[in-house]
Amino acid sequence: MPLLELMNPKEKLEKDVKAKVFDFLGKLQEDDALPGLHIEPLNNVADPRVRTGRVDIHYRAVLFKLTGKFGVKYVYVGTWHHDDAIKRAQKMRLTINAVGGFTEIEEVEPGADSAPIGASSPGIGDDEPSLSQLAQWGFTLKDLTEKMGLAPALAAAAMAAATKVDVLEIAVRDGGWQGEALNYLLDGLSIDDIRAKFSLDEPVEHDPDATEDEKLEAGFAHPTARAKFTFIGDQTELQNAIEASDFGAWRVFLHPDQRKYATKHYNGAFRLSGGAGTGKTVVLVHRARELWKANPAARIVLTTYTRNLADMLASNMHQLDPEVPLAKNLGDPGVYIANVDALISRVLKAAGAEVATAAESVLGKLITHVNNRTPDGAWQEAIDTADPQLSEALRSPAFFAAEYSMVVLPARITSKADYFAVPRPGRGVALNRAGRAQVWSVLEAYRSSCDIDGVIDYDEAAAIAAAYAEPSVGGTGLADHVLVDEGQDLTPARWQFLRALASEGPDDLFIAEDSHQRIYGQKVVLGRYGIKIVGRAHRLTLNYRTTAENLRFAVDVLSGAAYEDVEGVDETTAGYHSARKGPVPELVPCGSVTEEYDAIASRVSGWLAEGVAPESIAVLVRDKSTRARLATALSERGVALHQVDTGSIHAGHPSVLTMHRAKGTEFARVVLAGVSEGAVPAAMRSERYSEDSFSDAMLRERSLLYVAATRARDVLVVTWSGKKSALISSAADA
Repeated sequence: MPLLELMNPKEKLEKDVKAKVFDFLGKLQEDDALPGLHIEPLNNVADPRVRTGRVDIHYRAVLFKLTGKFGVKYVYVGTWHHDDAIKRAQKMRLTINAVGGFTEIEEVEPGADSAPIGASSPGIGDDEPSLSQLAQWGFTLKDLTEKMGLAPALAAAAMAAATKVDVLEIAVRDGGWQGEALNYLLDGLSIDDIRAKFSLDEPVEHDPDATEDEKLEAGFAHPTARAKFTFIGDQTELQNAIEASDFGAWRVFLHPDQRKYATKHYNGAFRLSGGAGTGKTVVLVHRARELWKANPAARIVLTTYTRNLADMLASNMHQLDPEVPLAKNLGDPGVYIANVDALISRVLKAAGAEVATAAESVLGKLITHVNNRTPDGAWQEAIDTADPQLSEALRSPAFFAAEYSMVVLPARITSKADYFAVPRPGRGVALNRAGRAQVWSVLEAYRSSCDIDGVIDYDEAAAIAAAYAEPSVGGTGLADHVLVDEGQDLTPARWQFLRALASEGPDDLFIAEDSHQRIYGQKVVLGRYGIKIVGRAHRLTLNYRTTAENLRFAVDVLSGAAYEDVEGVDETTAGYHSARKGPVPELVPCGSVTEEYDAIASRVSGWLAEGVAPESIAVLVRDKSTRARLATALSERGVALHQVDTGSIHAGHPSVLTMHRAKGTEFARVVLAGVSEGAVPAAMRSERYSEDSFSDAMLRERSLLYVAATRARDVLVVTWSGKKSALISSAADA
């Protein structure tokens, strides 16, 4: 039976053609001599190994056939219409990268030892034009070819490029790892850094007696090759790969810089940061799978902040590998996926009577009512009951909620004396002894009222669950590995809970986060809550989702604001880039809300008329009331939008959803609607109790618009009525 290596093709096939490709490749794995397959060599080719096969009367598959000690292996490249497939096959060549020793495909003129198509060679050697951009920066042709492994013609074209924009055009046109390497040069990375990203310092070792085909087969094992190819072991893996949606390229093919973090072992907690679309979530899903494969008895927790994102993680895990067992109960072998508050509820319900002791350590009293949550308005009621003699600004529910979650609960304060002594780092509001006494009166009123009602809030639940799970109290040991997505949105008590789930040790905590996407809660520094990361962190910078033009708009929203990561270090967008190009975002000012509705209806109906898949279109708004009004208005204009709150995106319908709900989604075409002054950013009146609090709230508003803008893969339209939001002023005026 032939072996099969599958390339990640860019072409998208219709569902019926995918089914035929699956059938074709399945038969190929059984017997490549079957007459119906028509596995045929071609004339006038760049590589004699190339073959085509008959998928149906209109489509042919392009393959390479390798033979050696391993037997027979076919490398599936893609499926195209008959004539197009022949032309493509004649120009393709399997080759071994001279630096990394891995296998890659290049397109060349058939019948010649020419360089890759698309890279024009000016015929320069070591004496590059002095005015070229890369030469000005001190790079030479030999640097690009002999140290970075770039194709000679591509390297020569890059060295001849006069400006940074010219080099970027060459990088984007290449579209592969070599284009990404050029992008990294433009971002200021050293050649050594780039070699490390693509594992060029770990070349494939070839047997000196190996044939060329055997060297090519061995070269598929290199991380850079694995970013482009995957070995198909059985029919299930084949079907999963062929039937992949847009997530397919993410779930099966990992970039070398991602793969190392999905597979590497660490001696403690590790943090993976990166902007939207850099593949952090994909790394987490792959890492959970790798941990399970290494130890099927391992108890692995994969979690995030919201239920929608947890559902997405479960779906992605199933798509990646249906064989990975999704544990039904926390503490069972396999991968248990749930949002963090659901995890907390599971622990509290399983604790039984022991929960009272844990609650006493957090609240100062024995309670067992841990399953009901505090209703809205509880803080305002406590303020009114205690009637503290504080300034009007501090008589804010937002201030007390933040003080409670950021100071009182993580320190497990149960008395006024303890509150007088506790440090309050990062709170931005100085409190003397009298002020603390007034604040404590409200905290006591809040706890007393909740006790009477038999409720606790979400952060109290997290703190109690953490106290129960700690070895000194419960010692539940419910997980061996905890993987956390969207870590920037979690509160201190939730972090303490996650820290308590798995004992400190190898591969205990793996955290993915992006401080630029913090749209909930206050800034958190993990070191204050027992999570030690120093020296074990990495930042991803290559965006796989968003075009360079859309990404530039999104990053501009963040400009002028100072962000810190979860280690308390200044965060930057430097080096963050996309290898994809597309149209410039369309900015649509409108004189009235009615005019804005008309503009949005026109864009969406136009896209539908073009044949754009309805479920790949979304309109994003700031809040639920705006969502409802817009859905009604567009329905009256003949455009039906599905309002998304919980649950998944509905096939066959464009979606309208809030910017918060859009976290974790992506769409081909996106309208950001209502980006007007007074709407984005929101008024945030409750956060005006201090300058620091209001500034932090504005950071979250910037992050929210940034998150929304990066949901667009290809086309981004921004509309507003009246005066535009100050958050897009620089982008709109550019």
